Amino acid sequence: MHARLQRLHALRMQLVLASNNAKKLAELATLFAPLGLTLVAQGSLGIAEAEEPHATFIENALAKARHAAAAGGGAAIADDSGLCVDALGGAPGVISAHYAQVRMPNVDREAQRRVQDEANNRLLLERLAGVADRRASFVSTLVALRNADDPEPLVAVGRWEGRILEAPSGAGGFGYDPLMMIPALGCSVAVLDVMTKNAVSHRAIAARRMLASMREVWGLG
Repeated sequence: MHARLQRLHALRMQLVLASNNAKKLAELATLFAPLGLTLVAQGSLGIAEAEEPHATFIENALAKARHAAAAGGGAAIADDSGLCVDALGGAPGVISAHYAQVRMPNVDREAQRRVQDEANNRLLLERLAGVADRRASFVSTLVALRNADDPEPLVAVGRWEGRILEAPSGAGGFGYDPLMMIPALGCSVAVLDVMTKNAVSHRAIAARRMLASMREVWGLG
């Protein structure tokens, strides 16, 4: 019983995030704060990024979560997310982060992400040139594990529907945020402040569902 309580206490305290994206870490850390969980980026623990060879968000998220849980020796959570554009048959989908091929400059990781984001946005606009149907959805799939061998992964999916603009708008956020217009809000995601985005985004939707599962199944909160 004592060992079980120790494991539960550790689970309450720390959850390894299978990502090294600083903005994603900040966003998810805020969303999971109600449970008293501390999210730690895998890179800070010396954990390398996992391969993402699969065709679906859920398969990639599960692979990343298992990798981080095994390397970290405890609980882990992974988010596989992306942009799905109706007129492109769901593309860029699971390759959203690396949609465009880029010759990467010798700069730090966050600067490289900005270069990649800009290239991705340019390619998306090229693919949608002259296309009238600009419906799209941000999709977030979260998978959480108590350990690498957890037979009962927690899974939560969030979808945030909008339209792709013809030119970037706003300087906030990351990824495709400057191109994703949310009609109900009357602006692009990149215009939203952090508090608003964390309340209504695809990750917010998925996180709320994940929080409910963690309370019900893991007994947290």
